[in-house]
Amino acid sequence: MSNIAVIKKKISPYNKKIFVDGCKSISIRSILLASIGIGKSTIFSLPESEDVKSTIDCIKRLGIKIIKNRKNCVIFGKGINGFDYKKNITINAGNSGTCGRLILGLLVASKNKIKLIGDKSLSKRNFGRIVDPLEKFGSNFIVNKNRGLPLKIIGSDFIRPIKFREEIGSSQVKSSCMFAALNAPGKTIIISKKSRNHSELFFKFLNIPIKIKKNKNYDLIEVEGQKNFHSFKYKIPGDVSSAAFFIALTLISKNSQLTIKNVNVNPTRIGYINILNKMGAKIKILNKKNYKGEIIGDIFVKSNKNLKSINCPSNLNSITIDEFNLLFINAAFSKGVSTFKNLEELNKKESKRLEWGFKILKMIGIKTKKIGNHGIKIWGNPNLELNKKYIIKNYLKDHRIAMCTFILALARGGNWRIEDVVESIKTSFPSFLKIVKTLGGKYEIR
Repeated sequence: MSNIAVIKKKISPYNKKIFVDGCKSISIRSILLASIGIGKSTIFSLPESEDVKSTIDCIKRLGIKIIKNRKNCVIFGKGINGFDYKKNITINAGNSGTCGRLILGLLVASKNKIKLIGDKSLSKRNFGRIVDPLEKFGSNFIVNKNRGLPLKIIGSDFIRPIKFREEIGSSQVKSSCMFAALNAPGKTIIISKKSRNHSELFFKFLNIPIKIKKNKNYDLIEVEGQKNFHSFKYKIPGDVSSAAFFIALTLISKNSQLTIKNVNVNPTRIGYINILNKMGAKIKILNKKNYKGEIIGDIFVKSNKNLKSINCPSNLNSITIDEFNLLFINAAFSKGVSTFKNLEELNKKESKRLEWGFKILKMIGIKTKKIGNHGIKIWGNPNLELNKKYIIKNYLKDHRIAMCTFILALARGGNWRIEDVVESIKTSFPSFLKIVKTLGGKYEIR
């Protein structure tokens, strides 16, 4: 299979309107929740990403009927803990940490032992942070010494509500506990460091008993368990994390402007945009509307030669975590010295993203300095144009590293070779290459 991208030309100026793939975070949650709702749920505009396909495959293996075509996905839910499957089955989350971690929350009361596996990248990621709280509910696990995949979960007939303090700022940990709480009689209390709130909004939309109290740094979440809910219809909005690549491209390209239509701009997901606007980007969100609790809007961005450096506030880290490698690139072409700290979580993603951020900037000639094992300092050079050969490989097929370097190549030139690019990108954003062509970007796949 052709799987190497070669990019030799900068993108020409453009003025376009585009749509991006549906929000992956909401898509995976909608599939999982539909599987435990009562009746026939219909989900529209699901992205064709490998992560979403892995989630559907897992749910099918658990005995849930799913009919999917190009227009929609129909899921026949059987209620909380209504899965019906053979003994000792294996489910495969592929590359999806969201699927792998959240589905475990649904399985705390499973009748039989279930083995969870994933691809090479996901297998290296930490599942201990999920296992620990789910064991408090009463579920049992068999894990390896690295506390990664594969693992086995053995459900319990005696699931109990818990009180848990989530200190990482991980929406996956929080959401897995919320899903587990659905199986527990009584009230589960989660004190959670600020993170994405898609699960909370979905629970409210489905009238699942949930109470949320917010303070500056934490949310107090109460979930009342063992309350079945009905099926639903949901149209997935565009993914702001996918939009981020084209925001970055437009900002550091020349004489271009872009409108990205119908994007989820949930306040817990637009840390990237907020940080860029602090850097002088002047990105606008237009035509805002509320859709079943989520905020949807159009993002307008244009080229900006006057981005300024930033000492990035750490309180924005958890709501920006997937976009930091793009921020590093934007900082590389800004005026002044930018500092990013307390990003240990970046090296616990599909690849060691903080290390890759440092490596890529050094490769193109940007002065950088590591801050311990958690941060990076970047000396921006707005006038830097690239004219050498650059090769990106051995990055564990991390889709965000592949797309970040693709954007860098299109915006600033050079002769680039990015290996494993097609296979990596289809994990989360299969229409990425098509949109690049729509904007006039030139590349070869070999």
